Amino acid sequence: MKTDCIVQAAPFSGRKQSLIEDARRERSSGSADSPGPLGDRENFVFEKEEEKEGEAALNVLFTLSNDRNGGFFKIGRIFEMFEVKLLHIESRLGRKSKNSTADLEFFMKCEVQNSDLEVFINSLKGVTEDVRSIPDKKVPWFPRQIKDLDRCNMLITKFDPDMDHDHPGYSDPEYRKRRAFISELAFTYKQGDLLPIVEYTAEEVSTWREIYRQLCSIYPNMACKQFLDNLQQLEKECGYGEDSIPQLREVSAFLKERTGFQLRPVAGLLSARDFLNSLAFRVFQCTQYIRHSSSPMHSPEPDCCHELLGHVPMLADKEFAQFSQDIGLASLGASDEDIEKLATVYWFTVEFGLCKQDGAVKAYGAGLLSSSGELAYALSNEPEYKQFNPEEMAVQPYQDQTYQPVYFVAESFEDAKLKLRRYSATIKRPFSVRYDPFTNSIEVLDQPSKLQNVLSQMREDLKILHIALEKLSSS
Repeated sequence: MKTDCIVQAAPFSGRKQSLIEDARRERSSGSADSPGPLGDRENFVFEKEEEKEGEAALNVLFTLSNDRNGGFFKIGRIFEMFEVKLLHIESRLGRKSKNSTADLEFFMKCEVQNSDLEVFINSLKGVTEDVRSIPDKKVPWFPRQIKDLDRCNMLITKFDPDMDHDHPGYSDPEYRKRRAFISELAFTYKQGDLLPIVEYTAEEVSTWREIYRQLCSIYPNMACKQFLDNLQQLEKECGYGEDSIPQLREVSAFLKERTGFQLRPVAGLLSARDFLNSLAFRVFQCTQYIRHSSSPMHSPEPDCCHELLGHVPMLADKEFAQFSQDIGLASLGASDEDIEKLATVYWFTVEFGLCKQDGAVKAYGAGLLSSSGELAYALSNEPEYKQFNPEEMAVQPYQDQTYQPVYFVAESFEDAKLKLRRYSATIKRPFSVRYDPFTNSIEVLDQPSKLQNVLSQMREDLKILHIALEKLSSS
């Protein structure tokens, strides 16, 4: 994230790190088909863990008349002949035929070799009636368990000091070597490992000190209360201060106790989908390297100053942590178009969000809280303020070469959370998801039995609340 601690109205050089641009790249590359219901079967969801080379997932609907002797067995022989893998089958009494009691309609989900697809369908037409085939619409892969985040590691090479000539560290071989060393710690990290410790150099600590002093001098009048309270706790418990750069291991343990969030080391700028998917598990992908010392008040990419000062204090707030996870949950299995919209919502909230407190506007976005220049600008009379509205945010043009001309102001985090959930419900997915904090896994709610299990758990929770209320009323 670009950070510039000098107040200025003119455009500044360098580009901000933007999840939105990354999401647009994913859309243009055609990474996945948009998800959607299979025909009129809105309650049925099939998701392949991996795309199988040469095979097509197929939904087949057909009618079988009882006057065709052995019709069902003939179908079985066709499946055997083409080595078709049957995944799901349903049947019901025919609805279109005049003699519906004698006919059955079948729905089958199967996998068949692409080269056999046309012949397979024609063979079914020879023994059944009203054959219809519906190609399976793929839902983009998404992590189901927290260990799956080991696969959420697609890096965007933009802003890399080894490749970007405009990066402040491009012409410094020692800095690039140092960056490569720290990045390698993240590359080799696997879920469950101890978070790596980085022994920061005197030069790196000096860069941190300059940024820390500048930002802390303006926080009291500009940052929201939650940020200020949690930064104070981080100074007491996690070594936040001018003289040392906090270690991810200690900070992650602090967050885990407060809100269940944890940090995971990342080697650089992640793709929008991988970054947002991680939030669904209350995992924040966090860099450990620091910006080049020649430009302490500016970084074209996220670094530990942006993460530890901008993001971490807010992730220690329960309501904001839930808001962040809700964005992540909405991104699971979403189309590339919806990922871009969610990345834009993230941009105008988690990165550049403002809120009302005690009659004044305060900052909670990390992009503002790690940039004294834009923080002062955002709270001046120059930009336009709009009411918090995810639908409008999702399509609002953003600015990555100067300060934002528009900021969205939330009435409260609770109000923002409710509006985000209403917006998330409009995202077209043929299923809903639920996070299980006990197993750190995602449950896909695509079958009635799964919904019944959730309702049963809710009933148990309501019983506990009922008992608690009875005890309070009798005391």
